[in-house]
Amino acid sequence: MKETEKIQVTVNGEPRTINHGSSVVDMLQQLGIDGQRVAVELNRSIVRKNDWPATRVEAGSQIEIVEFVGGGRAPHHATSRN
Repeated sequence: MKETEKIQVTVNGEPRTINHGSSVVDMLQQLGIDGQRVAVELNRSIVRKNDWPATRVEAGSQIEIVEFVGGGRAPHHATSRN
């Protein structure tokens, strides 16, 4: 059996290795990231979630993954400046 070829990418500033031919969905799975609550930027362009399965990640790609964290509302502090 032939070993899967690997490529180097940068994720959130850190070098990472993923399988060649990976889609954004594949990459998230390989990195152990739940795609439900994240946004993905690939080479400075936001990738719409609907496009993740068809968007391939190439060697040398720069990827930013932002995870949305839920949990309440931040307090609102109103200040009066007269």
